[in-house]
Amino acid sequence: MFLAIKEIKHEKLRYGLIILMIFLISYLIFMLSSLSVGLASENTQAIESWDAQKVILNKNSNVSMFQSILTKKDVKNANVGKDEAYVGQLGIVVKEKNRETVSAQFLGVKKNQFIYQDQKLVSGKKATKNNQVTVDSSFRDKGYKLGDKISLNGSSKKYKIVGFVQNAKINIAPIVYGSLTTWKKMRMAAPNVVASAIISRDSSYKYNHKNAKTYPIAKFINKLPGYTAQNTTFELMIGFLFVISLIIVAVFLYILTMQKMHNFAVMRAQGIPSKTLVGATIGQSIILVAIGVIIGLILMWITNAALPAAVPISFTPMIMVGGTVGMLVMGVIGSLIPIRSILKVDPAKAIGE
Repeated sequence: MFLAIKEIKHEKLRYGLIILMIFLISYLIFMLSSLSVGLASENTQAIESWDAQKVILNKNSNVSMFQSILTKKDVKNANVGKDEAYVGQLGIVVKEKNRETVSAQFLGVKKNQFIYQDQKLVSGKKATKNNQVTVDSSFRDKGYKLGDKISLNGSSKKYKIVGFVQNAKINIAPIVYGSLTTWKKMRMAAPNVVASAIISRDSSYKYNHKNAKTYPIAKFINKLPGYTAQNTTFELMIGFLFVISLIIVAVFLYILTMQKMHNFAVMRAQGIPSKTLVGATIGQSIILVAIGVIIGLILMWITNAALPAAVPISFTPMIMVGGTVGMLVMGVIGSLIPIRSILKVDPAKAIGE
């Protein structure tokens, strides 16, 4: 390690450029990972707040609550207890004078069921009447306030915002919670329609019918529009960045090693063992990567604090640890490539040259 530090101090510009490259890559990895987690969270915020384990949907809905309709006949024998709740979903456009128009998801729920009862209010109260709604807290960032009377899908009927709810997003869209009665009217559903789905927080719950089927919540989440494609895209980009960091470390260290072969030969002739030279090379890699990653972490913390709440970014401890360990592993692997040349150096031949 002494040799590694000594050489880095002596060649500040050369090693500074390597650190710069590693810093840029690590910062990009932290940024993309945080965006990936943030966007994934906005897809599933509401589902996680419900602690949902199972969902019962129409068999022909392609595991989509938005496209599902359950009738009285479909749920006639369903055992809907304290851990189950009916939900009606509908895509809506929220409008209010002097406010920004918002695309959202309307969820109709029952007051005597857990989804309504477990709403985590940031301010205000829960909706008790059909003309009242509670909305995701992100509506406040768009200028909406308690008492605002909004129209849904251009309807002349007004709905009063009585509360703001924490963690109320599904498929990235903010949620407007209202009654199932309101959902049926907006959906223009037939009298025999009950809901879009039954949500259960009991992992052992199961109900199947001719037109209804029970799905694990993981399958339902993976079927959310764009969810799987989005996560896969981010994972591939992050994976490529790790590979790029490995290549950069390997190429730089290999070139530097080739330039120092004469010095290595002299040190070998002086009796310095190969393991010391190998250790110095690996040590250099670890130091360079560690410095680059630390700078990347610092800038990421600053970025996370500076970005507005509207940006879906989540810089978690797991991302910090995972990104740091991943970069260090890539650095160590990259440093192994020039080691073979160090082990094969011929002291007598190099000195003779």
